[in-house]
Amino acid sequence: MRLKIGLMGGLLMLLAVGAAHAEDVDCENAQTQADMTSCAQARYDKADKSLNAQYKLTRTAMVAIDKDLDGDMKGAEQALLKAQRAWIAYRDAQCDNYGFQARGGTMERMLVAGCLADLTDLRTKELKELADGMGQ
Repeated sequence: MRLKIGLMGGLLMLLAVGAAHAEDVDCENAQTQADMTSCAQARYDKADKSLNAQYKLTRTAMVAIDKDLDGDMKGAEQALLKAQRAWIAYRDAQCDNYGFQARGGTMERMLVAGCLADLTDLRTKELKELADGMGQ
């Protein structure tokens, strides 16, 4: 039990150090692979937060659409949920595949994080356009 607690504590410390490391790096002039990877991860983290915020707005728009439709015509919110789940599976698989350019190397994590950030930014834009098209 103590070993599990110790390992969990160590993992949390490593995650905290990694997050703090990205804040200390000049991502415009990252020099080491560790710095470039940290910056790519920080960019993905930021993109993911934006995606989650936009998803909430788009979901609200879909709920509003469903509210105005008759019973058998409803389904906008569920269609969004289905699409988002499929997109997440696609994004993760695509970026895992993209990482094979440097499989097992120090660049792999950077490539995957950059891919995740790029696809997440694109999805955020798509969700915004969908919500805007719904009058939100």
